[in-house]
Amino acid sequence: MKKSYVEFTVGLFMLIGIISISYMAIKLGKMEMMDTDYYFLKARFQSVSGLKKGASVEMAGVEVGRVGDIAFDTKKQDAIVTLKITNAIPVSSDVIASVKTAGLIGDKFIKLTPGGAEDNLKSGDTINDTESALDIEELISKYVFGGV
Repeated sequence: MKKSYVEFTVGLFMLIGIISISYMAIKLGKMEMMDTDYYFLKARFQSVSGLKKGASVEMAGVEVGRVGDIAFDTKKQDAIVTLKITNAIPVSSDVIASVKTAGLIGDKFIKLTPGGAEDNLKSGDTINDTESALDIEELISKYVFGGV
C-alpha cells in the first residue's frame, strides 16, 4: 500500500513538472499554437541580410508582429518576406517597411513606418515601399579599399 502511494506521488509530481516545463518552453519561446490573431502581409526587398524567421516587426518602437517566412523569388531575384501582424494593428497602404539593426551589431528586425493613407492593407497584400538592410561590411570594405 505504502509503495504504491509513493509511486503515485512521484508520478503525479513528474507529470506536473513536464506540464510546467512545456508551458514555460512555449511562453519563453514565443510560440503561438494558432495563428488566428494575425494577418499576413508580404514585402519585397533587394537584400534581407541577417534577417531571420521569427524576427520582430515594429511600428513606432512597439512590436506589432513577427517575420513569418523568408523566401527567394527566382524570377525577380529578390527576397519576399511574409509578416505576421497582430489583427488589432491596422497598416496603411502606403507604409514603408525597412530592415533595421537593433544596436551596432545586434539582431535585424522589420520597422514599419506608417503613411497617411486612409485605406489599410488586408491579409495577403504586398507592401510596395521597402528599404533593404544596410550592409556594414560592404561599407567598411569600400572605405578601406578606397571605393568611397
